[in-house]
Amino acid sequence: MIVIENLSKAYGKTVAVEDVSLEIEDGEFFILLGPSGCGKTTILLCIAGLINVDNGEIQLGKTLVTSTKHSVNIETQKREVAMVFQDYALYPHKTVADNIGFPLKIRGMKKDEIKKKVNEIAQFLDISQLQDRKPGQLSGGQRQRVALGRAIIRRPQVFLMDEPLANLDAKLRVYARVELKKLQRELGVTTIYVTHDQVEAMTIGDRIAILNEGRLQQVGTPEEVYDHPKNLFVASFVGSPPMNLLEGTLTEKNRRIMIDTHMFTYNPKKEMGKRLVNAKTAEVVLGIRPEHITFVKKKREATFEAKVNHIELIGRELFVYVKRGEKSLVVITSPNQRLEVGNDVLFALDEERILFFDRKTGEALICH
Repeated sequence: MIVIENLSKAYGKTVAVEDVSLEIEDGEFFILLGPSGCGKTTILLCIAGLINVDNGEIQLGKTLVTSTKHSVNIETQKREVAMVFQDYALYPHKTVADNIGFPLKIRGMKKDEIKKKVNEIAQFLDISQLQDRKPGQLSGGQRQRVALGRAIIRRPQVFLMDEPLANLDAKLRVYARVELKKLQRELGVTTIYVTHDQVEAMTIGDRIAILNEGRLQQVGTPEEVYDHPKNLFVASFVGSPPMNLLEGTLTEKNRRIMIDTHMFTYNPKKEMGKRLVNAKTAEVVLGIRPEHITFVKKKREATFEAKVNHIELIGRELFVYVKRGEKSLVVITSPNQRLEVGNDVLFALDEERILFFDRKTGEALICH
């Protein structure tokens, strides 16, 4: 297990990481997700020992490798970690075999032993035929495998990966995601993976830690952070297209709770209305995913009218942007829907999937 407690790091007056605590299980594929500058790479470098922390502790297995409280800071070479970088950081003048075997060479291992282990790794990664080539003669996917091979050959306790697929084209990135997840499962090595790509995070991560401006926002499985975001940042960051978020005002009239979003007035069910009133805030945000809205022909509960403002065909899905007044939202539906810009439509909300947030604090008001 990797335990990070109260980790903080600043560069001058810029706070990169602020009081982050995490527990990562053995063998877990753990994702650090967030926008550029949120602190995810800084956390990775602190774990590796490539930068010193300002405050906090990091424990790898049973070994305390960093602690400002106990004045502990084990040097990088003695931490059982291996890093894979975005640019792969391969030696251009060395062959594939020499790049993979380099960590063993600097440990003083005999040439025959190195060659044997390099052959094993190259076969495992299906790059045996490339061993005599140099990085400049390889494709992006092949260079990525060489970088992985160099990390694997060390048999580390932890893999640290900093956006290793970012330089691949879209088609290869999808293939590489599948291969990387498969590889990690076969090796069983704890992996901490940095990315700003939410699709990447959702498809390969066992759990995801979402960061913003150096602060931890939420930790959970892909399903948890998607279906039950803890705050407005997570709700808006995770999902493509993002969650529809409509500011509203909660009022009570004739013992009926109403939320006016300025696009429509929603009347939550009785039990939900009570819970919202108990949250003791009138300024709310109603959130619903685009796939939890459907077009209907007849009015029913939670049905509203709007005008089609824009349509995007995305392969097997149709993104339909509807507008009423100054407010709009996006609906994901089937291309079989016969819709045209300018059409008046009825849409219904899946009431079981509606989320509510406090407009002032951004925190989720009700967890389903």
